[in-house]
Amino acid sequence: MSDHPLVSTQWLADHLNTPDLAVINAWMPPVTHPDAPPVYPHAHVPGAVFFDVNDICDKNSDLPHMLPAPHAFSSAMRKLGIGDGQTIVVYDDFGFYSAPRVWWTLRTMGAESVYVLDGGFPKWRAENRPVTDDETRKLQSHFSSRLNHGAVADLAQMRSTIASSSRQVVDARSSDRFAGTAPEPRAGLRAGHMPGAHNLPFTHLINESGVFRSREELAQLFQEAGVDPQKPVTTTCGSGVTAAILTLALTILGGRDLALYDGSWVEWGGRDDTDVISEEA
Repeated sequence: MSDHPLVSTQWLADHLNTPDLAVINAWMPPVTHPDAPPVYPHAHVPGAVFFDVNDICDKNSDLPHMLPAPHAFSSAMRKLGIGDGQTIVVYDDFGFYSAPRVWWTLRTMGAESVYVLDGGFPKWRAENRPVTDDETRKLQSHFSSRLNHGAVADLAQMRSTIASSSRQVVDARSSDRFAGTAPEPRAGLRAGHMPGAHNLPFTHLINESGVFRSREELAQLFQEAGVDPQKPVTTTCGSGVTAAILTLALTILGGRDLALYDGSWVEWGGRDDTDVISEEA
């Protein structure tokens, strides 16, 4: 395996029966369609286990799907049969939505060989690759969580980052939400963005075929957004999910000092003591 965080559908098909391979179907319904059902019960990659982002999270937080405590994450992975030393491939029903979030979570908790399926389940199905509706039941496996605190930013750290301009902040939301000219899909949030933040909508990173753009194209996009991947970057979005797509792209470009603001706009835009920049008249 290479350091590149993506694997192709062909690679996964070729290695599907490898004993130390674990496949995860990441799931989170879009905020605009919260009642959307997962595809997993009807069709999934053979051997894949189901990872619900809204379930494997910090249940004590008022914010959605925040990173769970390490011991709770270890317990959840053990029950799924995800363990130390495995090569893990994550995919989701939409191509690129929650899979990068699960990839980031696993890496932040210490897993080293974690990859995202390029094109996700839509590409897998379009190529008529094997699927099943059988629920995967794996033997429990030991997972050692080792939280990388530097990969996660909280509210206090974001305040400090913005005050000092010590890190680049990149927002994955759409340009109109970033500008504050479109309403937030979650009620009660102010419109706009954090002072000094850059905007690169995550949808721009995916090409017309539903796969990630090339390194050269990604580099151009970040350059146009005013972001240097080789300098410290903190990614953010609506609730900490699509920010991981930016983190994935920055990893492809060789970024090393990368953090993700877990509370993202749900936290920042939901408070009355944070600064918000808006172009709304």
